Amino acid sequence: FVLLFYNQILGVDPTLVSIALAVAIVFDAVTDPLVASLSDNLSTRWGRRHPLMLIGALPLGAALYLVFVPPSGLGETGLVLWLGGFAMLTRGLMTLFFVPWAAIAAELSDDYAERTSVMSHRFAAGWTIGVAFPLFVFSFIMRSTPEQPVGQLNPAHYPTMALCAGILLTAGALATTLLSLREIPYLRQHAVTPEGFSLMGTVRELLRALSNRQFALIFVIVLISSAISGTTANIQIYMTTYFWGLTSEDLRWFALVSVGALAAFPLVAATQRRWDKKHVLLVCASINVIDGITLVSLRFLDLLPANGDRMLLAILVGMGVFGAGISVVQGIIGASLVADVLDDHELRTHYRQEAMFSAALSFSSKAVSGIGIVLGGLILGMIDLPRGAAPADVPADTILRLGLVVGICLPLLH
Repeated sequence: FVLLFYNQILGVDPTLVSIALAVAIVFDAVTDPLVASLSDNLSTRWGRRHPLMLIGALPLGAALYLVFVPPSGLGETGLVLWLGGFAMLTRGLMTLFFVPWAAIAAELSDDYAERTSVMSHRFAAGWTIGVAFPLFVFSFIMRSTPEQPVGQLNPAHYPTMALCAGILLTAGALATTLLSLREIPYLRQHAVTPEGFSLMGTVRELLRALSNRQFALIFVIVLISSAISGTTANIQIYMTTYFWGLTSEDLRWFALVSVGALAAFPLVAATQRRWDKKHVLLVCASINVIDGITLVSLRFLDLLPANGDRMLLAILVGMGVFGAGISVVQGIIGASLVADVLDDHELRTHYRQEAMFSAALSFSSKAVSGIGIVLGGLILGMIDLPRGAAPADVPADTILRLGLVVGICLPLLH
């Protein structure tokens, strides 16, 4: 919602908003390996992970809330600075929590198959909340009114949405931290004495992780895909609002994509028993390319119902269900594969670097997705989408350019 809120509602230039978000993401990316090194080398009675998770969890929700409640009277420059400052604070706190959290997920089991089960439960929880919260937002907060039929364009809804999101984020992070305290004695440790935390030590540990050829390959894959995904994710809300003409009532139905996710969870274990993890990932990636361009291509061929038709909504939701299932399989198998590479790394170096592996991938993803966010803002400027415009007022040629770039060109880059 951030780009839509600051651009269409507050009237800030989309390029400036994108630059502010990109700076925050690059800051986040740079802090990832620092927090990873600190976590991997930390030695306390509460383990290597939980102290940092607790520090990050407590103020996280408040920082996110402040992103969406800038003081009145700020000009464009003031709004950009406010967004950049609190986006950086939010992402810095997220790094403190998520880097050690991701490391724990890789430490909970040493078994090749059971790791996939652990990741399945983790993804199931994430998908459940990730789908339930937008359903709650579009059903009860961003409801349409006679004055503003498109609920996500009503500025009055955003403080309430941000408050609920902030409470949920801090509550979830605290629950994860406190309910996993009992696992601390069983989490893995280095086979050799850790070097201790330092800036040069962080660089050495990052290079040590990237010296593993299998991990370096995964790092490059994440680097490339994140640039594409970062661009797409940043402007996807524009596609649903302007290209497909969906209202907040329509968007509630996308909660049904959870059906695809839930159906995929029991299939993951069966899929892994029949095929190697690498081959599963290649098939999922190929399907995602086709899935990404199909709907917009059908629209340009006039093979889809018109905007506003309930059949179109059913088709979009159905494709969302299918895409969610593929994404879940891809995400679970990918996370499980990284945990396996960690074992190979320990065998070669005697170091357990769960946090650094997680942070290196996160660094790769965030640093390049920051570029993707800037590209998203530039794309919106290039297609000349009017600020503050209702969907019905956007020229047809602008909608055409939006669909071509976001619905065809970007997915094909995969």
